[in-house]
Amino acid sequence: MSELVYYVASSLDGFIAHVNGAIDGFEWDDEVVSDFFEDQKKFGTVLMGRKTYDVGLKEGKTSPYPDMHQIVFSKTMKESPDAAVELVNSDPVSYVKKLKSEKEKPIWICGGSDIATQLVKAKLIDKIVIKLNPVVFGAGIPLFGSVPKHISLELIDQKRYGCGIVFNSYDVV
Repeated sequence: MSELVYYVASSLDGFIAHVNGAIDGFEWDDEVVSDFFEDQKKFGTVLMGRKTYDVGLKEGKTSPYPDMHQIVFSKTMKESPDAAVELVNSDPVSYVKKLKSEKEKPIWICGGSDIATQLVKAKLIDKIVIKLNPVVFGAGIPLFGSVPKHISLELIDQKRYGCGIVFNSYDVV
């Protein structure tokens, strides 16, 4: 069974993007970029909601993670703009339960908040990796939406960068 990892950037006040979906304000120095690309190599599948996928699509990236099985969850998109990107219109919880049982390599939840909230409520997320950026947005798209109960995490790793970014890795317990 695959490990499901919510690996995401966040502001200090818990937002993964501005209200309009923009991610400006998140730092990316050379060391952070290098480590991020190295981390990506461990994943075999990437999950995205439509809004997260749209960020790259607006820049002309129809297949943002070509080395992975790419899955976009959407109820509004009728067809994938790229044959390498699987479009799923069904319930993410049921789909991911099945996917976890079929895959060997870890599965990355790239975003967004809606997908992550549904999957954490269903107790499907095994690990959370947060790229904590030294910025406060004040408002925006939260790391999680409404989660009905307390979710305990155990810090398993932490890496600090000179630019002020801190990566915190947690197991969901």
